[in-house]
Amino acid sequence: MLASRTFATAGDVHAPSSKSPPLSGIRVLEMGQLIAGPFAGQLLGLVKQLAIKSDVIIENFKPGTLEKWSLAPADLHPHNPSLIFTRVSGYGQSGPWAPRPGYASVCEAESGFRYINGFPDPVSGDLAGPPVRPNISLGDSVAGLHAAFGTVLALLGRQRNTSNGTTVDVSIVESMLNLMEGIIPEYDRKGKTRGPSGSSVTGIVPTNAYPCLPTSSSPASASTPTYVVIGANGDSIYARLMHAIGRQDLTGPSYAQNHHRVARQPEIEAAISEWTGQRSVEEVEEVMKGAGVPVGRVVSVREVVEGEQIRARGAVRDVWVDDAKGEGEGWNVKMQGTFPVIDGVDPQPRWAGPDLGSHTDEVLIHDLGLSSESVAHLRHEGIIG
Repeated sequence: MLASRTFATAGDVHAPSSKSPPLSGIRVLEMGQLIAGPFAGQLLGLVKQLAIKSDVIIENFKPGTLEKWSLAPADLHPHNPSLIFTRVSGYGQSGPWAPRPGYASVCEAESGFRYINGFPDPVSGDLAGPPVRPNISLGDSVAGLHAAFGTVLALLGRQRNTSNGTTVDVSIVESMLNLMEGIIPEYDRKGKTRGPSGSSVTGIVPTNAYPCLPTSSSPASASTPTYVVIGANGDSIYARLMHAIGRQDLTGPSYAQNHHRVARQPEIEAAISEWTGQRSVEEVEEVMKGAGVPVGRVVSVREVVEGEQIRARGAVRDVWVDDAKGEGEGWNVKMQGTFPVIDGVDPQPRWAGPDLGSHTDEVLIHDLGLSSESVAHLRHEGIIG
């Protein structure tokens, strides 16, 4: 899949009048996933021309693929010395595992992330059964954030004339490893291998998901337990929590600091669960808020979309989608806004995404100067869709 995108300039009809988007005028050429059909030499010469006119190339092929096609940095930098290559792969561009295909799920496992997510065996502390995976492609998203951050750093360096063409080497394994906080220093200095911890966090007490009375909003959910997450690991917050639930017996010097509470985690967690389990989510929220203790409901997407804070911030937006016929009809689809929010930049998503191939003719004819006849020939030969 090829995509060439020039971020909107101040003159773009969709741009806010007060301030143009931060990456205005930056052209990004994306070569991602699989390229369907015959990847003929003629199309490769199409890609080379686009690259020469671009600021950034983003690609996620197996390392060595662009080299095989003569589209690697060494091939293109002579024609565009300031071109930035952002290369996303499972294990990075070097090392013995570089040629391996790296799917996010596999890389999450190889980073150690999957091992610490699950429920521990009560005796050994190791995983009791298979690890629990987030129900999203976390590795892909985290690698994407690293790619975006690295690309912006490279653009900033180029703007300051500290570098020309730069390669941003993003590994999914290393991106996930970057989330792993202190597990490596723990292992190195203390000989400790962090294991799974259920819905709590190793070494921080109390912060966990606690059961409440089942919701009664509908007959179908009458027997479904609901949960709140309470984060009371701050010393003063912990004391307020224990007073709020009537367990002052779990306060004092033996519980004053986090390391004291870690040693007494089972009794503390049991006390909180016993108290929340006799109350509704609403009751727990009211008491916790009154005591100044951080609390949050474990909610589904329906409650997220309808939530007052999400609505007040405009964090979910309606985005217009044109019909396939281009006759001015279409529909709205709800999706996340553009984050983070930057002063003067409209967080409204500009589109829900183009139809496949909708910009092919525009790129080939207007950007590369091909004739309509040449484009028709490429399409007839199956080189483009």
